Amino acid sequence: MEKKAHILVVDDERAIADLVVNLLVAEGMDALACYSGQAALDMLARSPFDLAIVDIMMPGIDGFELCVRARQMMDIPVIFLSAKDEEADQVVGFTLGAEDYVTKPFRPRELVARVKARLRRRAAAAPPASSTLLTAGAIEVDLRTHLATLHGEPLQLTPKEFAILALLAQSPGSPVSAADLFEGAWHERFDDAAANTVMVHIRRLRKKLAAIDASTPFIETAWGVGYKLRGGPGAGLGHGA
Repeated sequence: MEKKAHILVVDDERAIADLVVNLLVAEGMDALACYSGQAALDMLARSPFDLAIVDIMMPGIDGFELCVRARQMMDIPVIFLSAKDEEADQVVGFTLGAEDYVTKPFRPRELVARVKARLRRRAAAAPPASSTLLTAGAIEVDLRTHLATLHGEPLQLTPKEFAILALLAQSPGSPVSAADLFEGAWHERFDDAAANTVMVHIRRLRKKLAAIDASTPFIETAWGVGYKLRGGPGAGLGHGA
């Protein structure tokens, strides 16, 4: 049986949030409404979601801030649903990493179609179920649950840090160039500024790994080439659920 998509709908206008939920449920999805940014963050901390539909103009934590904080917690596609149709707001939304931007009033069929399109794209990019667990010595990276551990201890990683670690864990012991890390994690063209961005993220990753085990330099610099994860017993690709 195919797993239902799990969608979070966030809008301080309850009537709109409930309407969107009902539309998605009628299309066979599992949707949940939250009426504030804080309630959405609390829900994201308790349960994983496949996609979030977020209003921008909310009191307290607005949609832009919610998008930033949600994507620090998990790699979740975000569709903004807003009455703000100025180009500048749309540019900000896409800059923050939103997948789509739908203006109010919206056509129900169009919104559902856009949600389905984003879910299809997400599914197409997902790795096969037989190769979702990467291991490199004491490091494990689960691509399905988006969880990385060291000695069984969870690593609190941003989406970009997780993506970099996953790319390194695909070939432990072998160097991966800064260009491959950047283009694989950011999906943008590599340039001189990108090299510094990768270096900063590698530094943060090393710090988080050292907070659990400072005895080993898990990420090594391959001078003139890139970076590599130390190999070790069990290094390589495992098989996860």
